[in-house]
Amino acid sequence: MSILARAINDVANRLRVDPDWGDVAAYIPELALVEPHQLAIAVVTADGTTYAAGDADTPFSVQSITKVFTLAIALGRVGDQLWGRVGREPSGRAFNSIVQLEQENGRPRNPFINAGAIVVTDEILSGRAPRDALAEIVQFIRAAAEDDDIHIDDAVAASETAHGHRNFALAHFLASCGNLKNTPDRTLGTYFHQCALTMTARQLAMAGRFLVEAPDLPRLVSPVRARRLKALMMTCGHYDGSGDFAYRVGIPAKSGVGGGILAIVPGKASIAAWSPGLNRYGNSLKGTEALAQLARQMEWSVF
Repeated sequence: MSILARAINDVANRLRVDPDWGDVAAYIPELALVEPHQLAIAVVTADGTTYAAGDADTPFSVQSITKVFTLAIALGRVGDQLWGRVGREPSGRAFNSIVQLEQENGRPRNPFINAGAIVVTDEILSGRAPRDALAEIVQFIRAAAEDDDIHIDDAVAASETAHGHRNFALAHFLASCGNLKNTPDRTLGTYFHQCALTMTARQLAMAGRFLVEAPDLPRLVSPVRARRLKALMMTCGHYDGSGDFAYRVGIPAKSGVGGGILAIVPGKASIAAWSPGLNRYGNSLKGTEALAQLARQMEWSVF
């Protein structure tokens, strides 16, 4: 067994006996039904080898992790023009803060908080039907993972639509400030379905390979764009917990309230961790700890 394989299994085994599993995202009823006592770690190294432990083949709702992929798509469509509509600074507030959006006159602080991601989705949707925008998003992620068995969970999308009152408030405020090209309903319909994508940890680790920038891995964006995406993942990928994550783990990563985290070790590996229970920031409790322990054992850090 390789050093990495042993490290992944050791981390998974240690965390499984820890009784604190966090709390699932109960404000989305479909996610509230997920069994919290699950843990997965999957790693794809620079040479293309995959290592996995735990529930790595169990599908889960990736939620905000899709924001990495939609940001890559939007930048590919309009380039730096996107930054006229959304900023690149850490928020220091909860991912669904309305106060900050009002204070900053409808220009979201970064593309990974909900308001910013809604703007990014609106940009992808501009001038086309929602089904075509969603098809592009799904196809991009399937191409990144080299796996067509990645789908949108309609039940999760419906649950988010029925209970996404805060997101509707954000979208209407964006529209009132002239920062939506489509109607709030049209943009949010696309956004909710985008967030309802279901993947396994193994698929997610595969999908993240294009950001590793290794010769044997796919390159779906330019090296400059890949580095900028990772910079935003490091500074903004865990909302108001981004600084704590950077301190504890030290590699770029993006979380989702479904309990998943996609992390990148530049030049070395793409990592997916998943455990449905969340910490106080809305990020996976055991997923964060798994990445912290694995990074320490493998001496992975960008610092």
